[in-house]
Amino acid sequence: MAEASTQQAGSSTAKIWLGSYPPGVPAEIGPLTYRSIGEFFDHAVAQYSWRPAFTCMGKALTFSDLNTHSAKIGAWLQSLGLAKGDRVAVMMPNILQNPVIVYGILRAGFTVVNVNPLYTPRELEHQLVDAGAKAIFVLENFAHTVEQVLARTEVKHVVVASMGDMLGAKGAIVNLVVRRVKKLVPAWSIPGHLSFKTVLAKGATLGFKRPNVAPGDVAFLQYTGGTTGVSKGATLTHANLLSNMAQMELWLNTAFLRKPRPESLTFMCALPLYHIFALTVNSLMGLATGGNNILIPNPRDIPAFVKELGRYRTNIFPGLNTLFNALMNNSEFRKLDFSSLILTFGGGMAVQRPVAERWLELTGCPIHEGYGLSETSPVATANRLDTDDFTGTIGIPLPSTEVEIRDEDGRTLPVGEIGEICIRGPQVMAGYWQRPEETARAISPDGFFRTGDVGFMNAEGLTKIVDRKKDMILVSGFNVFPNEIEEVAATHPGILECAAIGVADPHSGEAVKLFVVRKDPNLTEEEVKRHCAASLTNYKRPRYVEFRTELPKSNVGKILRKDLRG
Repeated sequence: MAEASTQQAGSSTAKIWLGSYPPGVPAEIGPLTYRSIGEFFDHAVAQYSWRPAFTCMGKALTFSDLNTHSAKIGAWLQSLGLAKGDRVAVMMPNILQNPVIVYGILRAGFTVVNVNPLYTPRELEHQLVDAGAKAIFVLENFAHTVEQVLARTEVKHVVVASMGDMLGAKGAIVNLVVRRVKKLVPAWSIPGHLSFKTVLAKGATLGFKRPNVAPGDVAFLQYTGGTTGVSKGATLTHANLLSNMAQMELWLNTAFLRKPRPESLTFMCALPLYHIFALTVNSLMGLATGGNNILIPNPRDIPAFVKELGRYRTNIFPGLNTLFNALMNNSEFRKLDFSSLILTFGGGMAVQRPVAERWLELTGCPIHEGYGLSETSPVATANRLDTDDFTGTIGIPLPSTEVEIRDEDGRTLPVGEIGEICIRGPQVMAGYWQRPEETARAISPDGFFRTGDVGFMNAEGLTKIVDRKKDMILVSGFNVFPNEIEEVAATHPGILECAAIGVADPHSGEAVKLFVVRKDPNLTEEEVKRHCAASLTNYKRPRYVEFRTELPKSNVGKILRKDLRG
């Protein structure tokens, strides 16, 4: 990805975190080795062609298989007459088709728009329209959602996959179980769609042409609420992702100071690939290191997930506090052999000290916490991987990354003072897709991204988050914005006004609580929840509803969420 510079280029006494760096880690990543993810992909395939790259439900795809199949996808997309940089949406869980499609899109010179497959029609429509997506790949389980919004988008090409498409002989049995036994595929009809297998067959007859992709070209539109409630695309370039991979590779190498590196690495991929954390830390880093990612389509099924864990000698396990906690509460998980586990990486939400301590005691492997956002590709800071220490902080900036704590006027604050955490580095997004005003608000003139998180840096360069400047609610690592919840709830004729906040939740870190002033005195909690469920995906839905006669307001009439938080 990048050549590590031997000089600590650009370092200064202000970068106090450099004194806390692990031995041998440079301050800067140096120039990028590859111009694009496609070029990087070709190199990985040449180096590791025979190794498994992704495994799902017992079926492995080698790097060579991934190369062949993704080229077919790329060739088919190129045959549609799409322009370089056109957006292609991917609405898939963690199944083998996901990386085949994503790398096919990237290699062909197009832009990936990752979509949460559990989105409601309202959420999906906003994302497809905002991105101007021209095509979409969707698992049949979610095709009914696409059907409902298609006519109001620019999407002209729909490819529908089924769960068993890449599972060989057992694929037909898997499809039968999914469709007929578990009844997980609601009825749908999309005239003119193509099946995933048809597209692979068509692509095999077409020539794949390597496009000229520059480092500054857009690789992903990664949708996020940012620091406001409107979902918008973080514009991530090829250079953004390649830089973050180079930064993480330097950092990852230090984990092998604790425990020797095996000949080939096995990554556990339980987090969804449409989320920036798994996209970079699992998928891209798996390719970079010649590793095998074990894809878990439904990590919420803890007993099934534990069975999968028992089948592999996992070395690297990225996850969330809630996932680690749920696993440790499973008796079968506690019986597993953890001797192969080298790195447990916690992100997406704060890792709680009791969870980290139990995990270390049970597995012998510490949880190392990192921090980042969709806008930073994602990893900006991490704790040292060569120690067992749990610091309770988000760690220190990765190579070529600067963190400053700034006040409301953008002035840098001294060590120990609390302010907004701001990040500068090559992994910081180019901006928000087609939203120059939002971009200008989020990125300062000197290139620092304002995260909206409030914290302080100590004398060792470790940063601690203490609060959020924004009203964002963090549910199992996913951003939930009160504005969106309130907009949906307010469309109910029985609601006069409402306000949403986050409250502590032992399972998801935070959960949504909605305060409601009734217009209809007979309105019930169940009616409110049912109304919200129609337009909001599961993690955004209010778990709690409290009725009030009035809501606290400022002297200009703005509802004060901070007063509701107490």
